[in-house]
Amino acid sequence: MSGEKSDFILKRLRSQGFKTYLVGGAVRDMLLQRKPGDVDILTQASIPEIQAVFSDQKVRIVGKTFPVCIINGIEVSSGRAGGDAADFPESDLAGRDFTINAMALDPVSKKIIDPFNGRKDIEDRTIRFTKDPLKRIEEDPVRMVRACRFLAMMKGSFSLSTLKALYACRDLLGKGVAKERIGHETLKAMALDKPSLFFRSLQTTGLLSHIFPSLDRCVDLDGGPHHQEMVFEHCMLVGDALPARLPVLRLAGFLHDAGKFDAAIPENGNLSFVGHENYTDAVEKDLAGLRFSVQDRDYIMALIKTHMRPLTAETTPKAARRLLAVLDGQGLSYRDFMRMRIADKKGNLAKKPYTVSEIRVRLKKFLDEIHRSCAFNINDLDISGHEIAGLLNMSPSPEIGKIKDLLFEKVLDDPLLNRNDELKKLCLSFQIKK
Repeated sequence: MSGEKSDFILKRLRSQGFKTYLVGGAVRDMLLQRKPGDVDILTQASIPEIQAVFSDQKVRIVGKTFPVCIINGIEVSSGRAGGDAADFPESDLAGRDFTINAMALDPVSKKIIDPFNGRKDIEDRTIRFTKDPLKRIEEDPVRMVRACRFLAMMKGSFSLSTLKALYACRDLLGKGVAKERIGHETLKAMALDKPSLFFRSLQTTGLLSHIFPSLDRCVDLDGGPHHQEMVFEHCMLVGDALPARLPVLRLAGFLHDAGKFDAAIPENGNLSFVGHENYTDAVEKDLAGLRFSVQDRDYIMALIKTHMRPLTAETTPKAARRLLAVLDGQGLSYRDFMRMRIADKKGNLAKKPYTVSEIRVRLKKFLDEIHRSCAFNINDLDISGHEIAGLLNMSPSPEIGKIKDLLFEKVLDDPLLNRNDELKKLCLSFQIKK
């Protein structure tokens, strides 16, 4: 659909005599043989001229420093050097961030305009700033994070000038940068084949300490006697093992053991990390600083806090029900819990990953209890607070909530008790005991 929309825009602008090109990521992705993401169009027409040409379409203007038109969801930029510039589109391409993004495609001749050898850098898998790297970074420090994302996307390397500039300018990330943009770049990196390359390049350039200090401090932290790898390395392996289609879950995998730094205690010549899943303050602070939504933060915290919950071939039905109740209380599905457990085991070089049969056994533990129609939440009880109040001649009060908690505990032990008549008997027995 985006292809049809962009073709329409390109043809109409060119029919009005304006030089118009596909630019940036669309050209880069085509050369990388990747499915294009956002489609960007560059035209010699001015903003008022673009509005006039598309007066019959849905057009809105966004951006203050470099205003662009959004036409039917497609971004259309006006040449930054002016409508009649003789060196268009090269003049515009010169202001773009990286050589791999500073190319334009003529939609008619199919010729690629490449003034900064972006095609060569794509072939060499090299990330290089366009022209002066320090100036490009000063214009927008978030470009440093983008550089790391593109490196991970291309599984490439930085040019020497780019690497030096990133290291020299790393402290700029803490000065007046919209932190939510960094968070957005991080989530985009989670969709890549191997996001660990993103985190590793952040760490190498000194940027990780400005973005996820909770993770950066784990680089040289020994994994303890149950691991052969460092904590940072373990987190990288776990994150890569999680599915790209679930970016927030994947980010949780990269951060899940960051609390080990705070939990670490020397014990018999080794480090012990008892209760590390509860040391979440540092990670939560990082996520809040990057303006992640409360929903995403709560989800990541829940995954971290529950990832050590045991589930084995010997887990009893009662224990499985209690685990499902814990997950339900944290707003997690058993599927995400299992995904994290499988990835966590796979990322431990001292142990063998779960076999398919071992995974099936553990899943069956959950599914057997789910199919019993058990109560995994206090609201699943077959009795309401209003009924309890009437039965015990009580006014609405916190005491009713306590009774429901007691009932829920009984039902977790024996799911057959979750019938209205049985729950009423239990309520009366609680009253008698009082």
